Amino acid sequence: MSFVSEPTAPSIRTAVPGPSTHRIKEDLDAVIDARTVQMVIDYDKSIGNYITDVDGNTYLDVYAQIASIPVGYNNPALLKAATSPEIVSALVNRPAVGNFPSHQWLALLREGLMRAAPPGCTQVFPAQSGSEANDLAFKAAFMRYRRQQRGDNPWTEYEQATAMKNQAPGSPDLAILSFRNSFHGRSFGSLSTTRSKPIHKLDIPAFKWPQATFPQLKYPLEAHIEENAKEEVRCLQEVKTIISSWHCPVAGIIVEPIQSEGGDNHASPAFFQQLQAVTKEHGITLIVDEVQTGFGATGKFWAHEHWALPSPVDIVTFSKKAQTAGYFFSDENLRPDKAYRQFNTWMGDAARIIICNAVIDEILSNKLVEKTARVGMVLYDSLATLAAKYPNRIQNLRGKNKGTYIAFDTLDSSSLLKKMRELGINIGSCGVQTVRLRPMLIFEESHIAPLLAAFETAFSQLP
Repeated sequence: MSFVSEPTAPSIRTAVPGPSTHRIKEDLDAVIDARTVQMVIDYDKSIGNYITDVDGNTYLDVYAQIASIPVGYNNPALLKAATSPEIVSALVNRPAVGNFPSHQWLALLREGLMRAAPPGCTQVFPAQSGSEANDLAFKAAFMRYRRQQRGDNPWTEYEQATAMKNQAPGSPDLAILSFRNSFHGRSFGSLSTTRSKPIHKLDIPAFKWPQATFPQLKYPLEAHIEENAKEEVRCLQEVKTIISSWHCPVAGIIVEPIQSEGGDNHASPAFFQQLQAVTKEHGITLIVDEVQTGFGATGKFWAHEHWALPSPVDIVTFSKKAQTAGYFFSDENLRPDKAYRQFNTWMGDAARIIICNAVIDEILSNKLVEKTARVGMVLYDSLATLAAKYPNRIQNLRGKNKGTYIAFDTLDSSSLLKKMRELGINIGSCGVQTVRLRPMLIFEESHIAPLLAAFETAFSQLP
């Protein structure tokens, strides 16, 4: 799939960022904190894999709005969906779908969103964002844990009374275990599991929940097989120790298939297989956070499909490329024992799910997951060749056979990102000194050449 009118190469006309971006950013800051603004974009002029700023500079976008644009800017199929009578009705009459769903709601889910359900998952709970999806997953895990303890017994009056006072047993002391360097969102509950950078957490009260060490693998993987296996065993033992010794029961474990914000950290399928085994042994819910990895970026529709698990994951959360959010599951005990326990007004919003269904149509009809796997292999091999030429600039290249979900460490990621943008390439960073590529699913082999040329130029010009 390609956009006929897409530019053939980046085009930079002004300094980056340009004068119009600076002026608009200054005006914007008067009404909203604009310190995080990097460029101001003209989205009407952006198309396919290319993004155009208000100064007329056009960039090959290999960051895609923090990995959230799936099938290109101004995709015709999404534009058609966005102007359909169905989406107009959903926007104008925005329903409280938990109480008053449209007659179209069932089809939007059953014939639409559920096409994307991970293997073995039969139900979905829609949400507004990735952070909210994780928060809701935590609630489901806690309710399931207490349901297992309570059995068929009804809630006691004492439980109900103490819940209203934020006291046990109605408000029990339970925990979600996450991993060092993880990122699961900035909302209040998810923030207690985010461990990537202090700036996200400082000054915010947090639940006293544990963290385990995520494997720190050495690269290239084939040269450190024994060391990496020992590292994963060590991390799994740490998980087991925490479960057995934490001051309160661990009701769930949340993990990213690839720790994205924390530095694009990987682990082997064996690690995740053993992690699932640990959760099953202890009756703990395994939550796989696929907010960034889901919807095809790793060469599988879901990154956890690379793990070859013996049974389905308990909960899979999603957002970003889905253009909506929520979590998939199958265990009936993850559906609350009473109505309204997992509920909100818009339940993810039908309008966003209409767009999501158009994204799914594009992915399936154009075989974009398979294409991403194929293009990713070429991109990885090209970067490996470049790494051999610039070993100090590209270190610990990772993401082999993971589609276009590729990253590497470098000497000064901030300077490299700035130089690449001046050369017409928009990329991102994560961790301490990691550069991450997050192309859209429509990224072609033809886009690799300008990307590599920019890297070559940047490496030769940086000190």
